[in-house]
Amino acid sequence: MIAHDPNSAAGVLLQVRDLATHFPIRRGLFRRTVGHVRAVDGVSFAIRSGRTLGLVGESGCGKTTTGRTILRLIPATAGTVAFEGRSVFDLEPEELRRLRRHMQIIFQDPYGSLNPRMTVGGIVGEAIAVHRLARGRARDQRVAALLERVGLDPAWINRYPHEFSGGQRQRIGIARALALEPKFIVCDEPVSALDVSIQAQILNLLERLQRELGLAYLFIAHDLAVVSHISDDVAVMYLGKIVEQAPNRTLYKNPLHPYTKCLMSAVPKASPGAAADRIVPRGEVPSAMNPPSGCTFHPRCPWVFDRCPREEPLLAPMADDPDHLVRCHLYH
Repeated sequence: MIAHDPNSAAGVLLQVRDLATHFPIRRGLFRRTVGHVRAVDGVSFAIRSGRTLGLVGESGCGKTTTGRTILRLIPATAGTVAFEGRSVFDLEPEELRRLRRHMQIIFQDPYGSLNPRMTVGGIVGEAIAVHRLARGRARDQRVAALLERVGLDPAWINRYPHEFSGGQRQRIGIARALALEPKFIVCDEPVSALDVSIQAQILNLLERLQRELGLAYLFIAHDLAVVSHISDDVAVMYLGKIVEQAPNRTLYKNPLHPYTKCLMSAVPKASPGAAADRIVPRGEVPSAMNPPSGCTFHPRCPWVFDRCPREEPLLAPMADDPDHLVRCHLYH
C-alpha cells in the first residue's frame, strides 16, 4: 500500500494498484497448502504513453512475476491492473484476446523463447494470423516489413532460429512483439543474455521504436547502468515490494532507501578509491515464504533502528519532492 499516488493524473496508459501474486506451497499426501511464496506483495505504479518505467532489483525479488501478472500470464492474488481505464483482470476471454493486441512481451532468453521448428515468418506472423489481421501474401509482406524495421534482412523470412546469433534472435522476438501494433510492451530483461556490444544495439533499437511508434515500456532489469540509459522513471524492488520510486535523474543523483544505496554502491566505478565507498548489506536475502516483520529490509540494513522490525513503512513521497517515493522510516 502507498500513502500517496503521484501517478493518478489523466494520461496514464497502465495503472497498477496493490498488485499481489502469491504461490501456494503444498506438501503431504493430500497436497495441502502449508504456506505461500509472496513473490509480489502490494506493488503500485503507473506508466504513461511513450514512457519507460525501469523495474530493478536482485534476482528473485519479483520483477518478472510482476510483468507476467500484469499481462495475465500468471494469475493475480490481489490488486488491480487498468489498461486505458479498463480492468485487465475483469475481462472475459474474448475481450482479453482483443486486449492482447495492445499489450505484448519481449522475453529474456532469445534462444528458448523462439520455437525451433518454426521459420522466422511463422514465428512473427503467427499472431497476425491468430488475430486475422492479414493472410497469405499480405501477411508475408507485413512480416517482411517488421523484419526490416528491427534491422533484419526480409529475405531471411524462411530461415529457422538456429541460423541466427543471439542478438538477431532477440530482434526476431522484438518483431514478434511489434506484429500486432501494441501500445505497451513488457521488456523482461531483454539484453541480459547478450554481449555488451549487442546490448547497446538492442537498447538503441528499443529507443528508436519507442520514438517512432509511441510505445510504453515496463523495462525489467538488474543492471543499473542499462536501466539508467533507457528509463524515464525507475522503481526499485525488494522482496516483492517497491521500496523506492522516482524519475531517473532524481534516483541516480539522490538514492534514499538503504537498499537502493547498496545497489548503487555495487556498480563498478573507474575511480581507484571508489571501492572504499561500497555499502554492503548484511546477511542473505530472506525467504519470500516467511518475510521479516516490519520493514523487510531491516535484517540487512546498515541503518536499522528499533522501529524498523516492529512497523512496516509505507511507500510515501518526500516532503520536498512528491515524485520521489521511498519506503523507509528514516524519512517518514
